Amino acid sequence: MNKFRVVVTILSIAICGNALAQQAYSLEDVIQLAKNQSPFAKQAETRKENRYWQYRFYKTNYNPQLRLNGNFPDYNKDYFQNRLDDGTIKYQQREQTNATLNLGLEQPIFFTGGTVSVNTGLNRYDDYFYDIKQFSGTVVNVRLDQPILGFNDLRWDRKTEPLRYEESKRSFVEEMESISQQAATRFFTVLDAQINLQLAEYNLANNDTIYKIEQGRYNIGTTTKDKLLQAELQLLQSRQQVTAARINLQNSKLNMRSYIGLKEFDEFKLVLPESIPVLRLSAERALDYARQNRADYIAFERRKIEADREVAQARGQRYQINLVASYGLNNSGDQMSALYDDPLSQQRINLGFNFPVLDWGRNRARMRTAMANQKLNDYVIAQDEVIFEQEILTQVAQFEVLLSQIEITKKSDEIAQERYMVSQNRYLIGKIDITNLNLALKDKDEAKRAYVAALRAFWTAYYELRRLTLYDFSSDRLLYNPDAK
Repeated sequence: MNKFRVVVTILSIAICGNALAQQAYSLEDVIQLAKNQSPFAKQAETRKENRYWQYRFYKTNYNPQLRLNGNFPDYNKDYFQNRLDDGTIKYQQREQTNATLNLGLEQPIFFTGGTVSVNTGLNRYDDYFYDIKQFSGTVVNVRLDQPILGFNDLRWDRKTEPLRYEESKRSFVEEMESISQQAATRFFTVLDAQINLQLAEYNLANNDTIYKIEQGRYNIGTTTKDKLLQAELQLLQSRQQVTAARINLQNSKLNMRSYIGLKEFDEFKLVLPESIPVLRLSAERALDYARQNRADYIAFERRKIEADREVAQARGQRYQINLVASYGLNNSGDQMSALYDDPLSQQRINLGFNFPVLDWGRNRARMRTAMANQKLNDYVIAQDEVIFEQEILTQVAQFEVLLSQIEITKKSDEIAQERYMVSQNRYLIGKIDITNLNLALKDKDEAKRAYVAALRAFWTAYYELRRLTLYDFSSDRLLYNPDAK
């Protein structure tokens, strides 16, 4: 073994020994860390929880509500104006308390937009100046509040809110897949820097050996001064490249640490993800899964319903008619027990209305605006659906090219490595000069970088396809769980 190979071998052992002290992370490890502990994953989890409780709040709108309200004490001591029968005014003192307590069970009626309630109430009045105490109250009361021809928000919420909640669950999965893609991007940024440092250190060792060989040849007169200077310049450039590569690796590691939530003192190295999954992929399947699973596709339906809702709301604002009807039992007396002795019937019916007689086309303009917005919304959704499908088709179409690039660049990397070893041996025996050796070195480095770039393009596209379809074509499994909370 010649001197050149001994130095390279020793350097390689030193680099490997240093790497063994570091934690090795695969692409899958980094993505899992990002999903489990990154700040972005925690934000997505919090948004998901927030949307869940918003949905739970919406559900309570259709459940009965038991309400207790009152006012105790309402104390008042002052002078007031008392107009006497002869028209004169006399200021009199008063000291009173009023206390009220009401209990009601309300049930919304979602298909009519009204409310039916059962109520009971108690009032107490005390006049301390005249020493008067009285009770009054409603023993029981059944009441109906019903808007007629008005906008029924409960019925429309019943159409949109379940879609909105389902949309939020799928959006969460999409967010997690987006985190996977961002983690993969940062993974390859660090990997690029890591490989660049390895190449720079390897090249530095080579150029140091080459410089020493050129010095020996120059001393015995078998090489020229310009070739010696070229070797020295190449050595200086290699040292500069190692320094720059180390700084770049530190910065890219810091960026990845902050994204996936790693501690600053955790040292690691990355493993090149060369195992490419087999994708059972077709444009038709991808489109089908995207339509079934994506939040955007549910959003199309929700947006159409919301446009219809705005039209219905504009129509409901033209006329306002409200029916209030109640029946119950009430009484009054000096003692509380007197309220329940032969109470009297209590009835009420009221039909209120508000019709515009002359509004200078206000209602017509409101209706036309809502209808125009509905038409515009249909056009926008139609365009969004086209973009939605084109995005899927474009993503699927590039995978064949990406796989071909990986195959070509991997083979090119192997050939460039072998060519450099051959050039290295020929240089040692004096068959080629340093210029040709440097060209082989440059081709070797470029081939390695091209191979890593092809892997980056594939894995980034792979996780983008998962986000667009919420389906993993490598394991044939759905990423979205319909039964999840």
